[in-house]
Amino acid sequence: MNKFKTYIEFSKFRLALTVVISAVITYCFAVDYIETEFSWLNVLWVSLGGFLVTAASNGLNQVIEVELDKLMDRTKNRPLPTERMSVNEALIVSGVAGLSGVWILWEFMNPLAGVLGIIALFSYALVYTPLKRVTPFAVFVGAFPGALPPIIGWVAATGEMESPVMWMLFAIQFVWQFPHFWAIAWRGQDDYAKAGFRMLPSAGGRDLSSAFQILIYSLFLIPVSLLPQFFSLASPDANIIAGWSTPIVFISGIWMFWKSLKLYKSLDVKDATKLLYASLLYLPLVQLALLVDKLVS
Repeated sequence: MNKFKTYIEFSKFRLALTVVISAVITYCFAVDYIETEFSWLNVLWVSLGGFLVTAASNGLNQVIEVELDKLMDRTKNRPLPTERMSVNEALIVSGVAGLSGVWILWEFMNPLAGVLGIIALFSYALVYTPLKRVTPFAVFVGAFPGALPPIIGWVAATGEMESPVMWMLFAIQFVWQFPHFWAIAWRGQDDYAKAGFRMLPSAGGRDLSSAFQILIYSLFLIPVSLLPQFFSLASPDANIIAGWSTPIVFISGIWMFWKSLKLYKSLDVKDATKLLYASLLYLPLVQLALLVDKLVS
């Protein structure tokens, strides 16, 4: 049981589950969009494949950063720093999880979904992870694999990447990550500094410049999240959504912007925490609202 708990912690289970939810919501959206038969078995394969690929990415991240994790309070009790798991074991677990996840997406969904799983795995572990100590630009780089779950879910259902609807759902998750991750970085700035991570957009860390950029991205998230509504109005025959989700999406965006504005005014860690919690609710709320709107349209 202790080993099982260690593996759960090593996989960053809650984070991986969030990724799975995003992919599954988009899969369901795509199935209804192309008017094909819904399959719970396919939902299982998307969930399992996505979870394993994400767990492998998280695991490789911890292998690469094991010495740095020992320096930070937020990570020093992870399985590798505490030696509850060896580096060799971590590599084996990550390798098996990654290969299994890619194989599941490739074999039970389609090869393109498997290829996207490979891209997500390696771009997160081998590109984003090393960049975190080099440049704040790493957050931008990491936003790409972080926004791949909607594409993987869509491709798993359709086998193609040509739909503008898919790219709209990708754009929402892509832009959302900036206020979300910067809120995390604001809270953990002192801890991150111990390991040399440069996560906030400004060299000054918790300053007005960083807060302003968080505010701008939160503001930009509002029109981006309304793209499906705009597209439906411009192309009423496009079979996207009916539009009743618009107030939910708009109010959610205003809520995120309001929390960012409070952080901009105060530069207080407490307001960064409130923004973080708002962001954690925002994404599933918006995605579910769009999905239900599509299902009943």
